[in-house]
Amino acid sequence: MTQAFDAASQQALLESRVQAALEQAQRLGADACEVGASVDQGIEVSVRLGEVESVELSRDQGIAVTVYVGQRKGSASSSDAGEASVRSAVEQAMSIARYTGEDPAAGLAPPELMAREIPDLDVHHPWRLSTDEAIELALDCENAGRRVSGISNSDGANLSSGEGVRVYGNSHGFLGSQCGSRHSLSCMLIAEDASGMQRDYDYTSERDPRRLARAEDIGVLAAERALRRLGARRPITGRFPVMFDPALASGLVGHLMSAIAGGALYRQASFLCDRLGEPLFPEWFSLGEKPRERGAMASAPFDNDGVYTRDNVFIDQGRLASYMLSAYSARRLGMETTGNAGGARNIRLQAPLTPRQELLAKMPRGVLVTELMGQGVNGVTGDYSRGAAGFWVENGEILYPVEEFTIAGSLQAMFAGLVGVGDDIDTRGSIHSGSWLIDEMTVAGS
Repeated sequence: MTQAFDAASQQALLESRVQAALEQAQRLGADACEVGASVDQGIEVSVRLGEVESVELSRDQGIAVTVYVGQRKGSASSSDAGEASVRSAVEQAMSIARYTGEDPAAGLAPPELMAREIPDLDVHHPWRLSTDEAIELALDCENAGRRVSGISNSDGANLSSGEGVRVYGNSHGFLGSQCGSRHSLSCMLIAEDASGMQRDYDYTSERDPRRLARAEDIGVLAAERALRRLGARRPITGRFPVMFDPALASGLVGHLMSAIAGGALYRQASFLCDRLGEPLFPEWFSLGEKPRERGAMASAPFDNDGVYTRDNVFIDQGRLASYMLSAYSARRLGMETTGNAGGARNIRLQAPLTPRQELLAKMPRGVLVTELMGQGVNGVTGDYSRGAAGFWVENGEILYPVEEFTIAGSLQAMFAGLVGVGDDIDTRGSIHSGSWLIDEMTVAGS
């Protein structure tokens, strides 16, 4: 059984370590300081073909210190949050700051933007799971899938459960903390017939283990997904509509968020530089974040600068309404922070949702993409080219699986050519989205 994790005592301990580091930095002559500390504990179990492959019990901790001497910055970190390590990290950060060049944008976020309230966002749900119970769940998942006719092999099932504490403090007097948990179960299976072998997977992931999908259902869905891919062939080459499965549509949202991130913008490494206010999507499409949504996967009351989080709208009726900025990137751009140090939290779409079958009906000929391969996305130019697998669609009907083809276009054209968003919303991650139908892309197959 995993060792009990006393979140309250760990939180109190880390807060005392952070406060001690801030006081030491002040004594050593820092004009400002910020400190982040964390501790995580979890269990991960992997099984394959009915046997236990691995059991890992983990406990990780760390502390990161950043000091500012004038506009010189020094940072140091340690994987040990003990008192001696904390003192050493502060001393090293101070030493580094004396040798770095001045950066006019360096410094803490404005004190008036610090989070004044730290609400309970319902993100901490411990799972008192013994090792034997974890193994049993993973085996139940895999065995359910292996019992499906046509499944010949398995890449295994994996169960992961963890919880942790995060603390951040700075010399404005801000000290905030949050406890959180994350649990998941996945399975990947291999189907085989005369045409060859295919693999696919399914998974479930939640803050609260009571909301996880049944282990047996995950195994069966993984088996069904693998079986549907048997007999895959290469599609013809041409310009066709392309529909992205929900998990892959979330990836397209991720590319958008990377392009509006402050770090990419001030480096002039984004195809969306200087595009505020311009139309990117159809007018019916909006997108924003809800960082204080209760129980959600990425909820947090403050960002990595200690700035209070708030609902932000990034795409408003098709137009780019806001960038995603930390205090540092905002200064580099001559703008104000949006409370996004550490990224966006809980991306939500606002768009009319179309039943999946109705989206398919808009495709006289095209592909439904269920898997992407490779890293062919250029954030500077927006060029997009990925290896893909999925299904060939004609007159709204899925005819057969396809593989070994490439889809290509540009993110600008793909966003502008969004035809509809499906009602098959995938809520397993921090980005909630249904399928996306893009009007036209280049499909390179046979």
